[in-house]
Amino acid sequence: MKNEQAIKIKPQQTFPLTIKRLGINGEGVGYFKKQVVFVPGALPGEEVVVEATKINPKFAEAKIKKIRIASPHRVQPPCPFYEQCGGCQLQHLKYEQQLKEKRDIIIQSLERHTKLKVDQLDIRDTIGMEDPWGYRNKSSFQVAAKNGKVLAGLYGLNSHQLIDIEHCAVQHSQTNEAVAAVKKILEDLQIPIYNEKTRKGIVRTIVTRVGIQTGELQVVLITTQKDLPKKELIIKEIQKRLPNIKSIVQNINGQKTSLIFGNETMALAGNEFIQETLGDLQFELSARTFFQLNPLQTVKLYDEVKKVAGLTGKEKVVDAYCGVGTIGLWLADQAAEVRGMDVIPESIEDAKKNAKRHGFTNTKYVPGKAEEVLPKWVKKGWKPDVIVVDPPRTGLDNQLLQTILQVKPEKLVYVSCNPSTLAKDIQTLSSKYEVKYMQPVDMFPQTAHVECCSLLVLKDQKKYN
Repeated sequence: MKNEQAIKIKPQQTFPLTIKRLGINGEGVGYFKKQVVFVPGALPGEEVVVEATKINPKFAEAKIKKIRIASPHRVQPPCPFYEQCGGCQLQHLKYEQQLKEKRDIIIQSLERHTKLKVDQLDIRDTIGMEDPWGYRNKSSFQVAAKNGKVLAGLYGLNSHQLIDIEHCAVQHSQTNEAVAAVKKILEDLQIPIYNEKTRKGIVRTIVTRVGIQTGELQVVLITTQKDLPKKELIIKEIQKRLPNIKSIVQNINGQKTSLIFGNETMALAGNEFIQETLGDLQFELSARTFFQLNPLQTVKLYDEVKKVAGLTGKEKVVDAYCGVGTIGLWLADQAAEVRGMDVIPESIEDAKKNAKRHGFTNTKYVPGKAEEVLPKWVKKGWKPDVIVVDPPRTGLDNQLLQTILQVKPEKLVYVSCNPSTLAKDIQTLSSKYEVKYMQPVDMFPQTAHVECCSLLVLKDQKKYN
């Protein structure tokens, strides 16, 4: 039996393939002699000829040599850097179809990781965007120098070649303009640009962020050292060329690391933060604050959370990965009390400030892990009716899953950015919870990412005792 399962495909072997579905990373999935083959750029329904590029124990990877029958949903990607950059995975797929495939990615994850009857679940159509371009409010572009020219962009797909991205199709126009202006200033003033190989040079990354509702702009220069030559001139030029600039910041990161930010940040001009609005809420975004990258869709996602939570004003709510308090504050006007926790103390300080600024007195924020804080509250007699979780891509901490199963809130609202970990967590929770419905939301058009807001309700325990 074992030999049958061994991959029969050889490296560089060429063979025909029919693509059945899209994989979780946006690649086409087909089967050759019962073996799974992943093909980047191929679309469901296509008949292609592929060449095997990599053989893994359980699957093979291949590249398209020829498309024999193209999908009717295939389109020409508008971005000239699409093939090399790797930042987007689905620009070659018509947007309406992207939304259908994203729903299918959630279904696949549930089929793979749960024992639920997936065809009987209420999985709604993906909520998309009217205009699925120019939505990202933040860019982090590495810089490099080549023949006296300053390049800024992303490293190419599976390579360490910097792609100079002059205009990113999914970035907000103001961030594109800001990067272009800063690049030109650094070039004109001949500021030493960091070289990864020699580890010499000063400026290594340009981070830009715009408040989409407020129009306020922030530029962060990430440098290897505190001393920035011609600093005053750089500031003056940025202010001259970017009239909307509200915040110019320097962050120092001298480490050999792939992390963008170092620990030391200082304002060079203007405020340390810019303002952004989500619905009726205002937020101050400093250089290192985490904030959703697509504010327009964030409002749609949080409105779904509100709808799913179905609060009446009497409920005690826990916002388990609260960050700066965004989701909890979205619900606070309809809850008796909102309590949030997060492992980053600065986020908790921001959450407290945000609650105070909006006049909420029914909120409480503490630093710490949900799985440690929650049992203490329950022990003191404070039990939540609703728990909202919006965890990182790794999903819920196992200890937190066990805590939820012990605390047994009536409702669990699970906001997920990773269908695989969502499905695994739902399987763990399914001993006591049932999935009422799932609402996919497209936060990142043109990419394979999909967010999902799910309502899990406590099963009728009498039936199970």
